[in-house]
Amino acid sequence: MTDAPKLPTETTPEGEQIVAPGVKPITVRDRLDWRARQPMAPKRNPNTEQKPCDLGLFDVEGRRQIDWIDEARKGKP
Repeated sequence: MTDAPKLPTETTPEGEQIVAPGVKPITVRDRLDWRARQPMAPKRNPNTEQKPCDLGLFDVEGRRQIDWIDEARKGKP
């Protein structure tokens, strides 16, 4: 067993650990990048569905309403 290759190690809070060849430790930046790519979810109940945005520009029902000024102008010659 003396011919075993010398593998790199790193010191962690749990003690000295071997770093496998080709594997790099997960950094805080890696975790934050992964977290930023995940879809947003509510904290209280992550299984709920998002309500439709029906305000202002995205109000589909508001666009279907008839503009009373245009209707009043139609009646005039």
